[in-house]
Amino acid sequence: MRMSNNANDELDTIDRTAVTKASDVATTTKTLKPAVSDGSPLTEEQLLKMGEKDYMNAAQLAFFRARLKQLEKDLLRNAGETTEHLRETVLVPDPADRATIEEEHALELRTRDRERKLLKKVQQSIASIDAGDYGWCEETGEPIGIPRLLARPTATLSLEAQQRRELKQKLYGD
Repeated sequence: MRMSNNANDELDTIDRTAVTKASDVATTTKTLKPAVSDGSPLTEEQLLKMGEKDYMNAAQLAFFRARLKQLEKDLLRNAGETTEHLRETVLVPDPADRATIEEEHALELRTRDRERKLLKKVQQSIASIDAGDYGWCEETGEPIGIPRLLARPTATLSLEAQQRRELKQKLYGD
């Protein structure tokens, strides 16, 4: 049976709307994760129990995409809060109080600088999901591993490759 183009377009719109709303729910709650093909939510435990043949399947990629998107959203929100906080200038006559406020601002700026760097890595990880490279070591091409990606979703190297890189940096410097 052949459907008209309008019917196909309507189905595509419905499917995209459902996926968008499901991903919104998945990113706003801690217990819900992107749905697997049978419609049930994917949890970290289920992710860890999946076999090697399922590595970086569509459900796993959806899980990590939702996690990375939520992290990106949180980092952007924090950056906005910092900007607003730094705009609120309080004039205090006491030099010690002024120094304390300046130190707090400096600490906040250092924190935001680290978050800015993390945001760049998060965006690169999302791009690697789109490219189909997410979850694979940049140096060796081997799987990074689900436990490592759960701990650090922006990881680009397997544990062994990262250890080799750190040892090389320790021995020879940057």
